Amino acid sequence: MKNLLLYLFFIKSDIRNTSSFVKVFLVFSLFFSFQDVLLAQIGNKKVVAKSGEGIYSMLRRNNLNPNVYFNDFVELNKNKLGKNQSLYEGRTYLLPVKKEKSPVVKTQKSPESKPVKTKSNIKTVVYPIFGDKYSRIEIKDNKLKGAVYYLIAGHGGPDPGALGKFGGHTLSEDEYAYDVSLRLARYLIEHGALVYMIIRDKNDGIRDQAILKLDTDEVCFRDKKIPYNQKERLKQRTLAVNNLYAKNKGKYQRLVIIHLDSRGKKNDLDVYFYYHERSKSGKRLAKNIQETFKKKYAKYQPNRSYNGSLSTRSSLYVLRNTHPPTVFIELGNIRNAHDQQRFVIPDNRQALGAWIGEGVLLDYTSR
Repeated sequence: MKNLLLYLFFIKSDIRNTSSFVKVFLVFSLFFSFQDVLLAQIGNKKVVAKSGEGIYSMLRRNNLNPNVYFNDFVELNKNKLGKNQSLYEGRTYLLPVKKEKSPVVKTQKSPESKPVKTKSNIKTVVYPIFGDKYSRIEIKDNKLKGAVYYLIAGHGGPDPGALGKFGGHTLSEDEYAYDVSLRLARYLIEHGALVYMIIRDKNDGIRDQAILKLDTDEVCFRDKKIPYNQKERLKQRTLAVNNLYAKNKGKYQRLVIIHLDSRGKKNDLDVYFYYHERSKSGKRLAKNIQETFKKKYAKYQPNRSYNGSLSTRSSLYVLRNTHPPTVFIELGNIRNAHDQQRFVIPDNRQALGAWIGEGVLLDYTSR
């Protein structure tokens, strides 16, 4: 900082003896040089955005956890970001300074987790269901200790759900709902929760492609084949949740169901929520997630209001028949070009999972 002050002193002295045009030029140069020198002194690394890269991808490429450093990155680069916090190819951005690692914490055991011994003091577990790239999870804290969550990604198996067209490709509801559900599950586990993926695919972990290939090999919990008949499918996942609910009797338990809607191509939708009309806890969960989305929109999209609704829908089979307090989430219209950006961009799917997770965390910690 001492060198920086000397730098300012000499520039100021030189300006007295220059023309007006040069003075203006030097003032602008001074402003940007000051910013660069100051940021360099506090350790911010500069990095150039690659083609098709988003904030989450850039942070991962530079060994920074997106869930930890996303907000810091946006704050550092708020004047350099495009619509929806997009990056401009070839533009230089500043990376947040890496924080000290958190101390080791204990977490609940999961049916699928495998503790890993590491040289660091970070508690790490492995979940193969997330895929090779994302299977290792560092437990950040115990904020969700004692909480049990059941996640149901809509449709699956012989039922792809709603379909949309994007650049000659077919978008399938079940694939995108599943990817967001996995990202949500990972967020909850990072904070010490016990999580059950009710609909699961052993081959499809978290994927960072825009187009998620449609397949039919999803199964219900405990590797049960998903029936072709719709009512039987709904009964199967309802029974799986209720059996686990009985097994975890006495614990704090919640169910999150994730779907994508299908309406006319011109109908763009914000993320919206359903709950059972007789469930106060379900309504509270839905409201906390909705409030989180409102705050995120206000922060990251200040020129666009959030219009996602919150209402009852007790006619939905799983919502009506499962025992835990439940929130049913619709992520948007899979046929609408604007909404499709929310699904096909991997960073946006990551944001959806993280924002839902923050709302779930808020619901648990503020009860």
